[in-house]
Amino acid sequence: MPLPDIKPGRLSACQYADNFSDAHPPLTHVQALIEAERCYYCFDAPCINACPTGIDIPSFIRRISEDNLRGAAKAILEANVFGGMCARVCPTEVLCEQACVRNTNEDKPVEIGLLQRHATDAYFGSPGAPMFKRAESTGKRVAVVGAGPAGLSCAHRAAMLGHEVTLFESRTKPGGLNEYGLASYKTVDGFAQKEIEWLLSVGGIEIRYGQSLGQQVVLNGLQAQYDAVFLGIGLGGVNALGLASETAPGVGNAIEFIAGLRQAGDYATVPVGRRVVVIGGGMTAVDAAVQSRKLGAQEVTIVYRRDQPRMPASNYEQEWAQHNGVTIRTWSVLKALDTTLGHVQGATFAEVHDINGRLEMTGKHWELAADNVLKAIGQTLLLADPTATTLALRSGRIAVDDEGRTSWEKVWAGGDCSFGGRDLTVEAVEHGKIAAYSIDRALGFARHDTASKRTRPTPA
Repeated sequence: MPLPDIKPGRLSACQYADNFSDAHPPLTHVQALIEAERCYYCFDAPCINACPTGIDIPSFIRRISEDNLRGAAKAILEANVFGGMCARVCPTEVLCEQACVRNTNEDKPVEIGLLQRHATDAYFGSPGAPMFKRAESTGKRVAVVGAGPAGLSCAHRAAMLGHEVTLFESRTKPGGLNEYGLASYKTVDGFAQKEIEWLLSVGGIEIRYGQSLGQQVVLNGLQAQYDAVFLGIGLGGVNALGLASETAPGVGNAIEFIAGLRQAGDYATVPVGRRVVVIGGGMTAVDAAVQSRKLGAQEVTIVYRRDQPRMPASNYEQEWAQHNGVTIRTWSVLKALDTTLGHVQGATFAEVHDINGRLEMTGKHWELAADNVLKAIGQTLLLADPTATTLALRSGRIAVDDEGRTSWEKVWAGGDCSFGGRDLTVEAVEHGKIAAYSIDRALGFARHDTASKRTRPTPA
């Protein structure tokens, strides 16, 4: 049997540069003006209601049409402090753009995501005077655990309201999934860190790195030392395949593969198999599969247990994967891994079909040769804090009310670690913002976010 074909440097330097360049180039100045003129500037615009952060979309688009890019960026960033990143990664095709009234009479909505990027890129390229100013100090101290989108959003808003924020982060860089969990071609030129650097420039936020909940810090200690605590710890665990051979060389987690690629100084140093199989159907599966192809893998296959319409990845992401040479196979579940010679060599799948909502095997099997098998079957909450055993959970995540309050006094939570939501960056940002205003009120202040929906939507 041939040895696994895994190696780095499959492509030339020019090919790597081209493959990992900006996947969706920004609009030019003229293109942005033309696109902005397509907006009807609706009263009670449905696109605003479809945006989890409630950005006043017609307002910022009108300002683009008036060539007021700073004003447009302010309208965006006041509602969504990660407006630049969300412009790159939000599934706008199922959020604001799906709600665009242009869809009624035309097949093409206003390109809201690209216009949002146009405005925020212009601002970050030349920010000028500070856009936001902190309120007078309240003397209150807020602890935020996790420097991902939810935690940073909460920290920024709490700092703006005059509170002193200490942010505890387990890794060596802030950003969470924005830094470690997105495909490299979605956020090029170090944009994630540039945006965070700007966010932190508001002041009043201290970040302490290498601080993990349950190790260097514990929840009851933070609760005692600070006036309020926000948990934005994400999902640190990875679902298992349930196979004894899943720890064999060549089998890995897609999220770790993506993180390693994002932190690589040179794509040519990242090894990849000639034949890669990705198990799962979400955005992580697509990002891992497409980047495997862009690293030089010749055969990349996503295998999902149901049909394509029910894949968690959007239609746009599915088409993007197929456009990049990824094969998508459905109605199949992994049954076994071939680990001959101690390394994964292939995978065996069982065909399934849907019987009254349950997946049942048809009795047919098929095989795929593989040098790498990447798991993208979801993540789980990893709450390794012995003091937090009484924190109420719901469906394996932290239970919160519509303002992000947990079952513990003085403790809020938001983002992927909390129950209710679609695991989107834009929703995590809103969770952090809502929690910051709730914390502010709990600390005795009557300030409200008049531009926000102020409460999290009730989970279905």
